[in-house]
Amino acid sequence: MDLLLSDKTVFITGASGGIGRALAEAFAAEGAKLALHALTNREALEGFVAARPWREQALVVEADVTEPQAVQGALDAAVARLRRVDVAIANAGIWPAEDLLLAEMPVERIRRTLDVNLLGAIWTARAFLRRLTPRRDGHGSCLLFIGSTAGRFGEAGHVDYAASKAALRGLTLTLKNEIVRRDPWGRVNLIEPGWVATEMAREALDQPGAIEGAVRTMPLQQLARPADIARVAVMLASPAASRHVSGETITVAGGMEGRTLWKDAEIDAARVRARLDEEP
Repeated sequence: MDLLLSDKTVFITGASGGIGRALAEAFAAEGAKLALHALTNREALEGFVAARPWREQALVVEADVTEPQAVQGALDAAVARLRRVDVAIANAGIWPAEDLLLAEMPVERIRRTLDVNLLGAIWTARAFLRRLTPRRDGHGSCLLFIGSTAGRFGEAGHVDYAASKAALRGLTLTLKNEIVRRDPWGRVNLIEPGWVATEMAREALDQPGAIEGAVRTMPLQQLARPADIARVAVMLASPAASRHVSGETITVAGGMEGRTLWKDAEIDAARVRARLDEEP
């Protein structure tokens, strides 16, 4: 199936991380041009791009997503070099590792998490919408947010993160009505991953009991890989596969729900861990 992405340009924030790199690979495989954002990891991202067969169709840009002018500048640079941006993916985010109750959480941590995860997504959307022009082929533009199941179920010790991701639902439902004022075929959707086996998450998953805790509420006893998230993003961005899908939240979390499905003795943690290195 031709997903009609080969002549599109995709702007991805947080492209130096596990999900961001998987997004780049997935869209490059469909022939799209890429504007890949990084901040502190720009050099690593440039090295990653330089080693890929699609390097000639990619541009690396730098910006602090907490600064609206910087985000606008990065997107403007993408338009100047690649002529337009058809798809924007607000993927950049942080997850402070320390478990802290709200009553104990420093104000600075709360502000920082909301600044990056929520306001960073808002500034990315704003920059994209300000430069948005409809395509003549009616394929429509696409704005995607990468959220988290923490925004649906909460996450003890991480209220800052859960709140920042929960707010993306309201952002999606509002902007689906605004994007059509600039592009009648424009669409806005949210992807909510659960546990994803990124390099950043591997240390946490190696802790005793971590696998059991992660899959206890999932009928599919496996963790997502970054490629699983990226493939859903490609589907939602595709005017061939999802031209009539907007304002939706797609959860990619193995069927996760808010109740325990498995007892510890019923979870094969070794098998789950072994599968992390399999090709998805």
